[in-house]
Amino acid sequence: MRELPVELYRAAQVRELDRITIEERGIPGHTLMSRAGEAAFELLRQRWPDARRIVVVCGSGNNAGDGYVVARLAHKAGLDIRVLTLSNPDELRGDALTAWRDACAAGVPTTIFATAGLDGADLLVDAILGIGLERDVSGVWREAIETMNAHPADRFALDIPSGLHADTGAILGAAVQAAATLTFIGLKQGLFTGQGPACCGDIHFADLDAPPDIYPALHPACWRYAGEDLPVLLPRRSRSAHKGHFGHVLVIGGESGMAGAARLAAEAAARCGAGLVSVATRAVHAGLQAAVRPELMFHGIETPDELEPLLNRATVIAVGPGLGRGDWGRAMLQAALAGDQPLVLDADALNLLAIEPVFRDNWILTPHSGEAARLLKMTPAQVEADRFAAVEDLALRFGGVALLKGAGSLIASKADGLVALCAAGNPGMASGGMGDVLTGVIAALVAQGLPPFAAAKAGGYLHGRAGDLAARAGGERGLLATDLLPFLRQLANPN
Repeated sequence: MRELPVELYRAAQVRELDRITIEERGIPGHTLMSRAGEAAFELLRQRWPDARRIVVVCGSGNNAGDGYVVARLAHKAGLDIRVLTLSNPDELRGDALTAWRDACAAGVPTTIFATAGLDGADLLVDAILGIGLERDVSGVWREAIETMNAHPADRFALDIPSGLHADTGAILGAAVQAAATLTFIGLKQGLFTGQGPACCGDIHFADLDAPPDIYPALHPACWRYAGEDLPVLLPRRSRSAHKGHFGHVLVIGGESGMAGAARLAAEAAARCGAGLVSVATRAVHAGLQAAVRPELMFHGIETPDELEPLLNRATVIAVGPGLGRGDWGRAMLQAALAGDQPLVLDADALNLLAIEPVFRDNWILTPHSGEAARLLKMTPAQVEADRFAAVEDLALRFGGVALLKGAGSLIASKADGLVALCAAGNPGMASGGMGDVLTGVIAALVAQGLPPFAAAKAGGYLHGRAGDLAARAGGERGLLATDLLPFLRQLANPN
């Protein structure tokens, strides 16, 4: 086992890596299956050292073969092991059939799946369905998954939690809720977004000693981004720097009753290094907000004409936090769109864009699944069914860069044709104002000269990582958007 790579693949690509390893590098499939089982058993002993009664639930393919190897090794180690199978093992083929026969020869008991077979188990090993699943799980297969999920013991998934789509991270009918998943050869992109993180638990990786030179043959579908290049993107500042070197962010938002959203975005922009930050908001809010955070420049703006001088001075414009969908919000958005500065759009700016679509190359859109659904004329469930397709479609339809928020936020660039996945964030960030903070973070990075795709992926990571640090300090429940601000300042200074 090794640290998680950054490359993510689709199921078809992982099968191609398998094929190259077996057919072109001459490593037998049975050898790879044996290595997978050995790696899984090693992790099992490390993660659950006190587990004595282990039940392996096997399906009908190569994933079952991995399970039979684990069962054989557990039996050899003196553990109380049993295998419950959802199909007739005689119908297994190839390496999986060999693995079953080896397990039987070693004395591993194998019986047809029944709920009673799980009684007394300390650990359940999921070896039911692999990465080839394309339709909803049903019948005895779904019953087995739901029964396993209801059991008090932890579940350990081999390669992928059964029922999870390897490419999209969507649950197909039902999926095993694992405490840990050990995946093989290549990381499957669906493990890291959508329902993947909830199903997988802790993700571990074993390359099975596949030759390193097999990987350059395939272009990854996506990359996990964990801020590796932040020291380069945000270098130590020159000792002679002044505020004019780091851009001027203009935040437009804060309709009546929603002043806090614009302020959150503006303060996040300031904490992430923007040289100047102005806020165009309703006049009723401007004076009070300036008193609370005097470093920010609040302007009471009621008409597009009043907004024009601020637009002319801005390096980047962030539109949407608390903008509203009324006449004022529409007028402010149209004024911002009339210029040629880079834009970051969120919240109601996206909802208004869905009504009157516009295409531009120099903006960053940051929708959650509901806003993405409105932009793409579909339902949120359809967006979540394939988040990768949704984020790429957003970038193609609207131009620039799209950041689809959620578990495993995705960033796609029309110009570069690239997709990145943010390797940070936690459920505590499911609270009001978090998206406003993200808008400000990204705008600050654009103001400091980062290209849109780099600003979006780095901003998404800074935001998620700040949320992780804030949650570590006080817990996920009750996490507020303002709790991220001190951590953002630390993270924005990586050198």
